[in-house]
Amino acid sequence: MTVLVRDLRPGTRADLDGFVRVRHRALPYMLFTPESVAHDIAHAHPDAGLRRLVAEEDGEIIGTAQVSIAYDSPEPGQGCLNVYVDPERTGRGAGGLLTRAAEEHLVARGARRLLSWVLDEPGNRAFAERHGYRALRSAYFLRLDLAHAALPALPDPPPGVELRTAADFADDPHPLFALDAETMADEPSDLDTEFTDYEAWLAETWRHPLFSPELTSVVLVDGCPAAFSAARTDGGHRYGTVMTGTARAFRGRGLAKLAKSASLHRARAAGFTEALTGNDTGNGPMIAINKWFGYQICATEVRHVRELG
Repeated sequence: MTVLVRDLRPGTRADLDGFVRVRHRALPYMLFTPESVAHDIAHAHPDAGLRRLVAEEDGEIIGTAQVSIAYDSPEPGQGCLNVYVDPERTGRGAGGLLTRAAEEHLVARGARRLLSWVLDEPGNRAFAERHGYRALRSAYFLRLDLAHAALPALPDPPPGVELRTAADFADDPHPLFALDAETMADEPSDLDTEFTDYEAWLAETWRHPLFSPELTSVVLVDGCPAAFSAARTDGGHRYGTVMTGTARAFRGRGLAKLAKSASLHRARAAGFTEALTGNDTGNGPMIAINKWFGYQICATEVRHVRELG
C-alpha cells in the first residue's frame, strides 16, 4: 500500500471530513469542523503561504499538515508546520512524507526557522528529533466537564465595571481588535506576533465560523474594554476559550477571571457540556484561574524548532 501526499481540496467534502477526522483522532483537545478548515483556507492572508496537506493511503486520508509562514511576526523567515497522523495508521511513513513536503514549501517561501507543536509523547518527540527538531517551550491542554462541574458563582462586577458580550460590538468590533492585539503581544511564545492588519483580523478571527460572539465575554471599565474571554464552539456540545486576557492598564484586578466566569456560565446555560482551553506551562496566573474553575490538564504539547543554515 502506497502513501501519497497532496494538497487538501477545500471544495471536496470528503477531503474536509477526512482532514477533520484525523485531527479529532490525533488532537481531540481542539475544535475543528469542515467549515472552519475551509474558511481558514479561503481567508488566509496572501503572505501566509498557507497550505493544508493530507497523506492518503488507498483513497483514505490518514495524515494532515498545517503549513504557513508567520507573516504577522516582526521577525521574517519563520515557518510553522504541525503534522498529525491518525493514531491507528502510524508506521506507514505518512508523517515523514508530510514533514518533508511541508518543509520544502516553507523553505521555498523563504523560511529559515521552522516551528512545530508536538504532543509530549515518546514516539512523537523521537520523530521530531530524528527530523532535526529540538524542544523549546511547552503548553497544556485543559478540559472541564461543564455538564457536571460545580462552577464558582459568577461574582457581581465591582463599581464602574460592566459585563458585556462581543455581540454588543457587532457594529464596530475595532475596540476588541485593539484589546486582542495588546494582550496577544504579551502572551508567552517562541513566536512574536503583531496584530496590525484589522481586515485580516476580521476575516481570520471575527468572522471565523467557530467564533461565538454571544459566548465571548467583554469586561468594560468605565465604558472601556479592559478584559475579554474569546469563545469558540463546534456546533455540537463542545465549547472552547481560545484567548483570555486583560489590557495592561487594568491587570491585577481579577477582570480576566470575571470575563472567563461569565463566558463559562453562559456556555453551560446554552447547553454546552465540555469546555476546552490551553495554557503555556509558564503562564502560572492563567493556569491558576483555570484550575480554580475546575479544569484538568489532559495533555501537553511541546514546541519544537529546526534552524536552517
